[in-house]
Formats: sequence, C-alpha cells, structure tokens
Amino acid sequence: MERLLFLGVFACLAGIAVIFHTAVRQRNAPAVVNTGVSFLLVFVPVLVDVLTHWFYGIRVGLSPELPLWIAVTGLFHSYGMLGPYDEISWWDHLTHTLSAALVAALLYAGVIVALEYAPVAAGTGLIWVTVVLVTLLSGVFWEVIELLARDFGRRCNLPPVLEHYGRRDTVLDLFFDVVGAVLVLAADLRLFVPMAEVSPKTTVAALVVVLGGLVVGSLVTSLIVVVAQAESKPRTDSGRSD
Repeated sequence: MERLLFLGVFACLAGIAVIFHTAVRQRNAPAVVNTGVSFLLVFVPVLVDVLTHWFYGIRVGLSPELPLWIAVTGLFHSYGMLGPYDEISWWDHLTHTLSAALVAALLYAGVIVALEYAPVAAGTGLIWVTVVLVTLLSGVFWEVIELLARDFGRRCNLPPVLEHYGRRDTVLDLFFDVVGAVLVLAADLRLFVPMAEVSPKTTVAALVVVLGGLVVGSLVTSLIVVVAQAESKPRTDSGRSD
C-alpha cells in the first residue's frame, strides 16, 4: 500500500513538472511561480522529518499520505493556473476544499493529542469549534495574502502571482474552507494522529506557533494592504480656490 502511495506522489510530481514546463513555454510567470512552489512543498514534510531527527533525534512518523495529499492539491492548483481557475467556475472551490481539508486534518490530529495532555477534559464540540475556526483563520490569512500579491503586482506593473477575484469570491473561498474542515471532522479522519503522538510537547508547541503566526500574520498583512490601498487612492484637493 505504501508503495502505491509513493507512486502516487511521484505521478503527481511528474504532472506538476509537465505543467511547469508548459507554463515556462507560455511565459506564464504566475503559473511558473505557483507550480514551482507546489513542487517544492511536497518535500517539506520530508525536510521536517530530517531536521527533527538531526537536531532532536526524533522522527515525526512521516507517512506517504501527507506528501501525497500535498502533491494532489498542488497538482490541481498548478493546473488551475493554466486556465481552469478562469474557465471552470468550481475549480477554485475544489482546490480550496482540498487544501483546507489538509489543514484541518493536521489541526485535528494536533488538537486531539494536545487535549489528551490538557489538565481539563474537552468535549467533541470544543474540538470541532477549534479546528473549524483555526482552519477559517488560515483561509482569511490566505485571502489577505492574495490581496497583498495583487497590490504588489499593480505597484510593480507585474502580473500578480496570486489572483484576487473580489469580495464574493473571497466569501465563497472561506465557505469552502469551512466545508473542507467539516468533511474531515465528520469523517473523524485521524490520519495524522500517529505523527502528532510522536512528541506531544512538540505538537502543542507547533499548535501555539501556528495559531500565533496566523493571528499576527493576518493582522500585519491586513494592515499593509489597508495602507497600500489608502496610498494608491487619488488625492483630491479639498482647498478652496479664489
């Protein structure tokens, strides 16, 4: 079974590489950047496993399901950059559901393990609320990043690496982020619990860092976007002429 999962990872990487080549030939800079990042992200879990073993002498219990999920999500996102995001109305909903479900699955595993060592008992409701809210917060952070990328592209007269399609699209993106989280919770998907159980203290610390990073990151990037948009508005002369 693991061999098949690893074959799936390699197949997705091959697909992403083909899309990267196509994007280069089309001189589609946003697709090149997004496809390159999607390819590299697949190796992040392996890098984390190597670094934790190197510095702390522990393994994170890496299973092929995690890089496969990242690879599948990256494949759909990369292909979307070649046109489906603009031509297929539901493509963006699909990629948001897939990515949010991955975030929620990792959070779910972390919260389950963290609460096992908490001094107070927590019910299923608290777990659901925590996972959904943090997944939603990660979605908000992503939407602000899209706005920042759009404004940066406009200032530098470059095509934006990430495209923002307006408020209605943002609301739909956040809705499908919640859908992805709810699907994970409804299925009681504990796929990554063994990874979280390897070092509970590290898991708790990672949850704190992630939550703090999302809160601070969302606030800082939102402030940057607001300031940038305020500066870009044309100034009107409020003075009275004689």
